Amino acid sequence: MKNKYNLTVKACYTGYVTQAIVNNIAPLLFVTFGSTYDISLEKITTLATFNFLVQLITDVLSAKFIHKIGYKAGVIIAHITATIGLAGLGFFPDIFEKICGDGYIGLLVAIFFYAIGGGLIEVLVSPLINGCELEKKGMAMNLLHSFYCWGQVAVILLSTVFFAVAGIENWRVLVCLWAIVPFVNTIVFIMAPIPVIPGDENPVPIRKLFSKKVFWILIVLMLCAGASEHAMSQWSSTFAEKGLNVPKAFGDLLGPCMFAVLMGVARIVTAMFEEKIKTETMMMASAVLCFVSYIVAALVPIPIISLLGCAMCGFSVGIFWPGTFNIAERRYPLGGTKLFALLALSGDLGCGSGPTLVGMVTGAFGENFKIGLLAASMIPVVMIVFLLLGNSKFFQDEKSV
Repeated sequence: MKNKYNLTVKACYTGYVTQAIVNNIAPLLFVTFGSTYDISLEKITTLATFNFLVQLITDVLSAKFIHKIGYKAGVIIAHITATIGLAGLGFFPDIFEKICGDGYIGLLVAIFFYAIGGGLIEVLVSPLINGCELEKKGMAMNLLHSFYCWGQVAVILLSTVFFAVAGIENWRVLVCLWAIVPFVNTIVFIMAPIPVIPGDENPVPIRKLFSKKVFWILIVLMLCAGASEHAMSQWSSTFAEKGLNVPKAFGDLLGPCMFAVLMGVARIVTAMFEEKIKTETMMMASAVLCFVSYIVAALVPIPIISLLGCAMCGFSVGIFWPGTFNIAERRYPLGGTKLFALLALSGDLGCGSGPTLVGMVTGAFGENFKIGLLAASMIPVVMIVFLLLGNSKFFQDEKSV
């Protein structure tokens, strides 16, 4: 692709790598946080919930202020706060432990900063890609979201190598190294041209979107997309280490790492078939596979098979997020920033509630992660129900905006 937005597209791709770092570096360190700062499982669960709660609030507020400050300022602020948060993850806990004897507060402060960045990236990057002059926007959207997966793979693989070489006790150095990615991308976005976003010249009122039945179907699909993905990705490392009693490096590679690889593969494969198979059909098949994957991970007593269930879950959820965005863009081509912000809001609500569900159920059953994952298997079932509703004549006859 040769056009004036080359640099913008590359920066957007790197933006999703930053999003992957924000969402996946802390879960690799949950056990370490617990032992270093004497934090209970319930408080560890709150870290994941807090991350996505802040992202959710950012989604809500961004729909109002992005038009005032502009997309360039928005993405620059996103990457600056992500840089502060990731670097702060290495410093804030120890600072707060010295000041008030509670390193947990420092973790929350660091997460607060990088969650603001993650929330803004989720809202801004997809419409930026949609606004660039690209021939196949559906494929471009899937490719964009695949960079989240490759970022997640990089986080897990490179972090595993770092732990093997330098030792997990040097995790503070690692998180500071990861902060370099959003720092550099801040500079790239300063230089990159920003396109006009479709629908933002004459935006559809939010109340008009709220009046559409299909819009509410999309909201639920995004909720399930975030929940089904992060219920597994946020806990698979801890599940492997504590629930299956396998070595951390082995568990991370076969669990969250393979999860991310297969999720990225799914996003590329589904992009290749987007003109031949309806997005809704691919999402339905994937939701069934997602349910099976959770059942395998939760119920199969053989650790290697259980980990493969975790990995296969990554392939099954790959299409959920970009697929829902594609359906939304097709049904509401003039939805603009508000549409993407509301969808991101619902997705982030799912990203927080999915891991919270697993953590709470696991804690209630004596830290039995298998029961926690079994509870999460109901999430793709809800998605199947709403996909069937969305494909019914009652909803298909609705006019677009």
